[in-house]
Amino acid sequence: MLFAALALFSLTSTAYAHDSWISRGGFRGPQNGEWCCGAADCSVVPSSAVKVGGAGFELTPTQETVPYKEALPSVDGQYWRCHRPNGTRRCFFAPISAF
Repeated sequence: MLFAALALFSLTSTAYAHDSWISRGGFRGPQNGEWCCGAADCSVVPSSAVKVGGAGFELTPTQETVPYKEALPSVDGQYWRCHRPNGTRRCFFAPISAF
């Protein structure tokens, strides 16, 4: 039951990002100019899984640090991570207050 709820939340979050502000905004990665949003590749990163540190945003789920210069401001105030088909990060969005 818990797995089904998590899967539904993940799909909802992904669809929201793809069909809404990330896709419509035409955002591109600040370092490489790559489009942030492809088909079903953006999802919310819970704020409890993000630590704001000296080097940038530390993401617990992917065990990576996103440098501040590689992050974009989030329109909806949440953390979002968009990835390529191989799972590597394409774009990262953070609430404006986190910068």
